[in-house]
Amino acid sequence: MSHIKLVNIVGARPQIIKASAISRAIRNHYAKDITEIIVHTGQHYDKEMSEVFFDELEIHKPHYNLGVGSATHGRQTSMMITGIEEVLLKEKPDCVVLYGDTNSTLAGALAASKLHFPVIHIEAGLRSFNKTMPEELNRIMSDHASTLLFAPTNAAFKNLMAEGFRPENSPPYTIDNPKIYLTGDIMYDNTLFFAGLAEKKKAHFLEKMLLTRNNYVLATIHRDSNTDDIVRLKEILVTLKSLAEEKDIVLVMPLHPRTVVSLKTRLKSFYEDLNNCAHIKILPPVSYLEMILLEKNCRMIITDSGGVQKESHFFKKPCIVLRNETEWIELVNNGTAKLAGADPDKIRTEFLRFTDTPSGHKYPGFYGDGKTAEFILNEILLMFEKE
Repeated sequence: MSHIKLVNIVGARPQIIKASAISRAIRNHYAKDITEIIVHTGQHYDKEMSEVFFDELEIHKPHYNLGVGSATHGRQTSMMITGIEEVLLKEKPDCVVLYGDTNSTLAGALAASKLHFPVIHIEAGLRSFNKTMPEELNRIMSDHASTLLFAPTNAAFKNLMAEGFRPENSPPYTIDNPKIYLTGDIMYDNTLFFAGLAEKKKAHFLEKMLLTRNNYVLATIHRDSNTDDIVRLKEILVTLKSLAEEKDIVLVMPLHPRTVVSLKTRLKSFYEDLNNCAHIKILPPVSYLEMILLEKNCRMIITDSGGVQKESHFFKKPCIVLRNETEWIELVNNGTAKLAGADPDKIRTEFLRFTDTPSGHKYPGFYGDGKTAEFILNEILLMFEKE
């Protein structure tokens, strides 16, 4: 089997965590066959991305950090394309691996495909069918610039077929003759690994936070559409506060700094009410391992995060989604995730339904067997073996 060099492109903390599943599988199973170069675009400046973050999660630090930072979509993407192009010309990899749907994903897809490096897209085929979301455009464009596309779910695989990708394509695979796979989800691989790590490294976190297992609801709100619209944000929080009081349950909210600033400046007295409420526990941003523990031990999750929706399923927790659509449609079809947007009536209905029948749900294995990263790497190596 020939030795290959791959470049992993990441741009935000969740993508570094996604990529760690691939890095770990290379270390454990393919160290002789694959050299990995990690490029972090620096799309999100994140003080959590310290030495501690990498050490705690046992993750490789990026070989390159382009330090792009926040900017408008066009400016940010163009700076990333420039930086990624320079790295690719220097490193001359055999292929470029991308994750999900950020501007870093799109920049990587454009830079690599225009230089004729094969693009490999992990989490391909996800669609919310809402093209006003920048993530939706990033997903579609990245998929259509890819040579190997790894769809994490059946719905994602079918979306690719609906857009003209053909499962029957035979090698050699190219951007014009791409190969699509139904693989399972690398985040399931990760959750299994990190849940074990969290129990070891953060054993006393819940006690320190004065939380009892299975006796609190976890809520995370970070999307611009919820945090920047102050009327919408207040509506969500007023509803959640009244439900926590009514059902006598603690609502745990790790709040993004941007959300806290928004509340302190524009809803000062309401923010004070939240802080003084015995049923509300506002936490500063938590580490990934702490988040995993909070998810694993709660009764229910309320979120607008795509990743947290999936983790709710991995840990068999019902989930209320504070969005009007989701790319994880199988969770909604399964009835264990419910779309509520910012509608107080919908949030209330689903909250009461989930608290009154906490264990009446099944959680099928939509996301594979926890060995998705190995499958992906094996297929990448096979592509080069057949050349």
